[in-house]
Amino acid sequence: MTTSPLGPDELLTTTRTVRKRLDLTRPVPLELVRECLEIALQAPSGSNRQGWHWIAITEPELRERIADYYRRSLDTYYRSGRSAASLYKDDPDRAATQRRVGDSSLHLADHMGEVPVLVLGCIRLPTGALPEGSQASLWGSLLPAAWSYMLAARARGLGTAWTTLHLAYENEVAELLGLPGDVRQGVLIPTAYYTGDTFRPAPRAPLDEVFHLNGW
Repeated sequence: MTTSPLGPDELLTTTRTVRKRLDLTRPVPLELVRECLEIALQAPSGSNRQGWHWIAITEPELRERIADYYRRSLDTYYRSGRSAASLYKDDPDRAATQRRVGDSSLHLADHMGEVPVLVLGCIRLPTGALPEGSQASLWGSLLPAAWSYMLAARARGLGTAWTTLHLAYENEVAELLGLPGDVRQGVLIPTAYYTGDTFRPAPRAPLDEVFHLNGW
């Protein structure tokens, strides 16, 4: 498929989490998802293990059952007072943005089961158990590939969202999808065509607030 003529900097700074602007009515060809995953497989992984696995969930009943777990987890998350909408309430410059993030999260939860494709990124444990002291190595062998998938999707007119809330019910989802016991889930990526194309870089704290040279 022909990709959007985005330069690398624009692609990296305008690949946003898409929740409200996912087109829930337009089917996404599985071949397009596979094309994005082919790009993702070029990402680095620890010791070149390439232990990632990808599950594309298109069956409506499966999508809805996963969406139900997601909604239950989001409800608990919101009641905890730790959700995006609850952060930075004393900072007028950030509070409005946080409220918008919270509102769009609720919208996605309400419609998760309607998203045409849910892509679940997983990693096979090297020894069948979580390695002690090497969490960064484990997840660093999956998450760059998941981000590459999202970038490839953006370049092909697809919107995505990085979500992990369903992991509160990881065992239930694993049983639902028949995952082996040595496979762990890392990220759930709702995937659909997006509506409109006005994505732009998001506001961020100044670099000098988080940049350190030769030490903290």
